Amino acid sequence: MPARHQRLTETTDELDAALAAIRAELELTSEFPPQAQAEAEAFAADPQLPEADQTGVAFVTIDPPGSTDLDQALHIERAGEGFVVRYAIADVPAFVSPGGAIDAEARRRGQTMYAPDGRVPLHPPVVSEGAASLLAGQERGAYVWSMQLDASGDVTETTLERARVRSREQLTYEQAQERVESGDAMLGLLATVGELRIALEEAREGASLDMPEEQIERDGESFVIERRVLLPVERWNAQISLMTGMEAANLQLRAKRGILRTMPRPPEGDVHRFRKEVRAIGEEWAKGEHYGAFLRRLDREKPTTLAILQAARRLFRGAGYDVLHDGSQAAELEQAAIGAPYAHTTAPLRRLVDRYVLAHCEAIANGREIPQWAADGLEGLPEIMQRSSQLANRLERESIDAVEIAVLQGRIGDEFDAVVVESRKEGATIQLIDPPTEARCETDAEPGSRIRVRLTEADLGKRLLRFAQV
Repeated sequence: MPARHQRLTETTDELDAALAAIRAELELTSEFPPQAQAEAEAFAADPQLPEADQTGVAFVTIDPPGSTDLDQALHIERAGEGFVVRYAIADVPAFVSPGGAIDAEARRRGQTMYAPDGRVPLHPPVVSEGAASLLAGQERGAYVWSMQLDASGDVTETTLERARVRSREQLTYEQAQERVESGDAMLGLLATVGELRIALEEAREGASLDMPEEQIERDGESFVIERRVLLPVERWNAQISLMTGMEAANLQLRAKRGILRTMPRPPEGDVHRFRKEVRAIGEEWAKGEHYGAFLRRLDREKPTTLAILQAARRLFRGAGYDVLHDGSQAAELEQAAIGAPYAHTTAPLRRLVDRYVLAHCEAIANGREIPQWAADGLEGLPEIMQRSSQLANRLERESIDAVEIAVLQGRIGDEFDAVVVESRKEGATIQLIDPPTEARCETDAEPGSRIRVRLTEADLGKRLLRFAQV
């Protein structure tokens, strides 16, 4: 599917400076302390691989073009009326000494940060993009999840072991989609299982934004904001990751040890406000239809859909991490968007908490004591992840804001259709319909109202974008 984009051909130097200033303000640096770098190089030079061997399984990876930090590899096969899904996750614990320099730096960072002018990785690249990454043709250690599914796509049995694996091929999403459409047997099963899992998600009243991918790329002397509608294979692939996270949560809940990713259901007031915004944007939403089902059926190609999806983000607030204890109850620990308990476990190269979840799950699944480093490491982990998530969100938001300001600087005086999403004493927040941009606006209109606005100020130096109602 073609990507939509806004191109910036002027003020590139000014934008470079603005993006660099954002990273400096957030104190983000790609450099690692010398001790952590030395530790990583020593591990990479002599990796310790597990004894169990699953190199005979024809795993493949599916990632964006040019990816080098490959966390997951996939294989699916038929088993009678059902399926066996194997999901190999990079064995990051094998490259981190508990209490060592890499461990300390990873706990300081929390997760990989993505910026238009560079990535700030969680682990030294010699590990995250080299020795631990599930690169095609390379023998690697992995945590291999094996999940038995029935004909409806429901999981009936799960095992987990550390084993050696060898990915056969590194596919982009576009290549994987082409393989599905050309009749590839294994990837065809990904489509089958993915659709079954989507149906189960709908039955749970789960919800997914499936936001078009928005990235800032440099194209020669220009910056481009690319908004690309997700391919079906990306949604199917995401369902495998979600299923694995749900199984990780079930294992930890069984032992009442570990850490889950949680999110409360949205308050009725937020759902009512979102319904008003949808009506103002001009989309039909049937009374009584769950917001998850409504979001699933939206046409991702329509310009108004992105505005609706951005407004819907307010329904997905309050996410956090909960450490399990003896009194923990599954019903109180649900991830509302998924409609079930859930744990982060499939991206240990890029997210700190996954390393601890993997260690807990592997021990629980095999009836062993949880490693002491993993149990002790839960102390303070929710706060670390919350802080790093806030930082990552701020980096993404401010970077996109800066590029949008730069793109709109030449359009002072132009008029746009918008929806009021929030109103406060200091002014209202609006959502432009196209381009889908949030900004401040001088208006007395109620939240959910559709209005016409004029761009009055776009100042990249001040990082200010302001509109007034026409």
